[in-house]
Amino acid sequence: MQKPKNECDTQSLTDSVTDYPVENGRRYHKYHEGAYLYPNDEQELDRLDMQHHMFKMVMGGRLFNVPLKEPQQILDIGTGSGIWPIELATQFPHTEITGTDLSPVQPTEVPENVHFLVDDATEDEWLWGPNYFNFIHISHMTGAMPSFKRLLRQTYKYLKPGAYIECQEMDPKPKCDDNTMPPENPDGYSAFALHDWFDLNMRSSQDVDPPRQFRIAHRIEQWMKDVGFVDVKQHVHKIPTNTWPQDERMRNIGAWSESNWLEALSGWSYKPFLALGWSKPEIEVFLVDVRKSIQDRNVHAYMNYHVVTGRKPFPDEKSS
Repeated sequence: MQKPKNECDTQSLTDSVTDYPVENGRRYHKYHEGAYLYPNDEQELDRLDMQHHMFKMVMGGRLFNVPLKEPQQILDIGTGSGIWPIELATQFPHTEITGTDLSPVQPTEVPENVHFLVDDATEDEWLWGPNYFNFIHISHMTGAMPSFKRLLRQTYKYLKPGAYIECQEMDPKPKCDDNTMPPENPDGYSAFALHDWFDLNMRSSQDVDPPRQFRIAHRIEQWMKDVGFVDVKQHVHKIPTNTWPQDERMRNIGAWSESNWLEALSGWSYKPFLALGWSKPEIEVFLVDVRKSIQDRNVHAYMNYHVVTGRKPFPDEKSS
């Protein structure tokens, strides 16, 4: 079985990448410091596991949508806590499953067929040769990179012909179908603070160097087609911000969503808003109103969760 290039070099980085900086009471990655704006501490890892459970509920208990039959090599980009590869290993015990991330924060005791590597997916060359993977999974990259479409081009290069890609991504823009959500106010603060939180993150993502894409989910389907993937399919799931739905399943998902938002909000806000010139006390005061908007059951707000799949065509197959 082919081994990743420079595997020893990658493993030897461990000492230098674990000297994590701590800012505003939160811990952040060291490798390519500043490339990712959100925390990597235990609080965040626990939240990521909670979020994973919520998204699995949305997916009907599934970890993926693509048709897989005895894959040899699977890659999970931005693996975070590593829970997705670890759970997948029980379904594919004979598959080599690799999770990559900027932070080596994953467990050390994992199934034998699961491996974690420190790697930056934005680099020109990855650790493997072209046409290597049977399946590449990417999730939760909002605000994480300058160009998601470029990442898709990279995955195209490293997938085998006929192999699959799946992207799972939340669109952070609040939506509502019954006019219970106050409108946005482009000239100032809105009556619904979650609008303003989204707008401020959009602004901050363009003020950093290089700019980051904060809203990508609704564009992934077209980007996949542009890159050359075929059989591109998109499933869009509504995730309520809290327990406002009457439907029991959706209300249960909303309860997990509300907990996820309240747990994540400060970590998602510190660095983006500090980049706009805010102080930490100003951020905390603002987040009080954002939390109130998230918990307001009179507002039937939700966000779309996009699950987009595609396949790399065979050499004699035309892309469409």
